[in-house]
Amino acid sequence: MRVLVTGASGMLGGATARTVAAAGHEVRTFQRGPANLEGVEDVRGSLTDAAAVAAAVEGVEAVVHLAAKVSLAGDPADFAAVNIEGTRTLLGAARRAGVRRFVHVSSPSVAHTGASIAGDDAAPADPEHARGEYARTKALGERLALDADADGFAVVVVRPHLVWGPGDPQLVARIVERARSRRLPLLGSGAALIDTTYVDNAASALLAALERAEAVHGGSYVVTNGEPRPVAEMLAGICAAAGAPAPSWSVPPGLARAAGGAVEAVWRIRPGEDEPPMTRFLADQLSTAHWFDQRRTRADLQWRPQVSLDEGFRRLAASYGR
Repeated sequence: MRVLVTGASGMLGGATARTVAAAGHEVRTFQRGPANLEGVEDVRGSLTDAAAVAAAVEGVEAVVHLAAKVSLAGDPADFAAVNIEGTRTLLGAARRAGVRRFVHVSSPSVAHTGASIAGDDAAPADPEHARGEYARTKALGERLALDADADGFAVVVVRPHLVWGPGDPQLVARIVERARSRRLPLLGSGAALIDTTYVDNAASALLAALERAEAVHGGSYVVTNGEPRPVAEMLAGICAAAGAPAPSWSVPPGLARAAGGAVEAVWRIRPGEDEPPMTRFLADQLSTAHWFDQRRTRADLQWRPQVSLDEGFRRLAASYGR
């Protein structure tokens, strides 16, 4: 197939474009900055530019949509412009161009209200109760995608959970930077079980969704490694791979949530240049269980992760020269 991958300048987007191309498909990428990938057609543009989006989907048969505004804080209008209206624009352009398969990359946060998740399947997106502008706008974008599902336009939603790997500028880089400056605490005991996804597994799951779209369209699937581990163990593994000290102090979860609320209030008035050090959503992620039942995902997508967490840690260590 001729496949458009949006957001290919990001870690997961780039890995997905390479994975789709390696499977024999012809790949075009679309994002604001250069993707810097060999063997693919690189198109520059924004989801907020309808003409650029229309040109990007011209002649393609399938779309894997990863481009999004991702942050713990920011102007709500910026999130809406990309995650809602940009998705709306892309869906409309894709249908007019004759695209037949559309894989929409979402997030488990669209259905997370702050309570622990222990072995759940993919719950419906819930923008009314989602925590933070990213989750709220991604939930609305996911609803738009599923509403567009139809015969001849097969839409599948995939929600990779906490994707990480070498070169990750989000999760890994921030954990390592804060650990090295001794600003990385555990929230509570660090015993809450969380599931994560090594980047190569997330990319192969998106390829599986693309190739299985006509059989499973209309569904939402959470994707993880299927190896829940305590938060403290995950943080320690990432820190060890980078040669950084593991967290050695803790903060009560309730205090972290209160602090996160205060930081959010300050960020709304005077945003910082980087991500806020704590938010209520981040406090929930670090102190409550969130792992998912993967049986339906693996059966429907006919997919299984190939890289274990331990192998992922070894690859991460190698990327740091360790």
